[in-house]
Amino acid sequence: MSATQNSTMPAVAYRKSLPVEDAESLLDVELPVPAPGPRDILVQVEAVAVNPVDYKVRQNNDPGGEPRVLGWDAAGTVVAVGDEAELFQVGDEVYYAGAIDRPGSNSRFHAVDERIAARKPATLSFTEAAALPLTSLTAWEGLFERLGLHDGALDKTGTLLVTAAAGGVGAMVAQLARALTSLTVIGTASRPETVEFAHRMGVTHTVDHHQPLPRQLTGIVPDGIDYIFSTNGTDRNLAAYADILKPFGRLVAIDDFGPVEIGLLKSKSISFHWELMFTRSLHHTPDMAKQHHILTQVARLVDAGILTTTATTDLGLVNAAHLREAHRILESGTAIGKITLTGFPD
Repeated sequence: MSATQNSTMPAVAYRKSLPVEDAESLLDVELPVPAPGPRDILVQVEAVAVNPVDYKVRQNNDPGGEPRVLGWDAAGTVVAVGDEAELFQVGDEVYYAGAIDRPGSNSRFHAVDERIAARKPATLSFTEAAALPLTSLTAWEGLFERLGLHDGALDKTGTLLVTAAAGGVGAMVAQLARALTSLTVIGTASRPETVEFAHRMGVTHTVDHHQPLPRQLTGIVPDGIDYIFSTNGTDRNLAAYADILKPFGRLVAIDDFGPVEIGLLKSKSISFHWELMFTRSLHHTPDMAKQHHILTQVARLVDAGILTTTATTDLGLVNAAHLREAHRILESGTAIGKITLTGFPD
């Protein structure tokens, strides 16, 4: 199907914030095919992946009856380009995470700024590629921009703790740290299946995040941790992080929480960093194209066999019922790797 053959397209949207159990929490809709802006590419979406940000936006941002499309991971084929676009041509296969202040990718056609997209890994299917962008960008920016590690610094020794190492972001943090640094990666996981997946992703040691962390880590790294990549539970774990981090250690967090006692980090001069992969697109920073370059590098590493997709479960076509199930799984906190959906109803 060509973008010029139909003026409308199938999409999944929500009109008001409702519990995922409600059949109207996500709806099948028909929307106009978007026109690409000057720096946009218009993508025929072949597959999407679902992230915690999807259900958090659905729960906390009521659109007041207007249809809002979620989805911040996609892979597909370029079918049109904006007047000022220069990175892609019609027919290119791309993957990207999109921008949180624009319509999401749960639609047959999607307009996205070319500076935050890249050619998808040639060795992956659209479904496998769709699992990677948001988590790869979050992991890369967190490790190499916020924590100050250097891509390819194989002489860099020390230890990195990543929480929820079997989750989407944690799995990419583990893979990138294993591939591009010499850090020893310790991950938190609590079930046999998540422990196994975390080790497959590059974790050397695992500890149970349902048990006190300092006691478990002392037996692995008596001198303490150099870096922490906190994907969830930062507020309840902050005192433990202050305990286990070495002096001058670094902590990056991606989760949402209220006020915390940041003074706990002062005596060791521990630095705290936020990572939000939407910052560049939200604020149209001069280096927006850095995300194009990061995703290009990730694709090269995948095609070289150094990184692998974290896609684990495909729920079928992109429709409201399947997306409600994806949200339900993510809200339960039991997901391993990434949940994907492939194709659209005819």
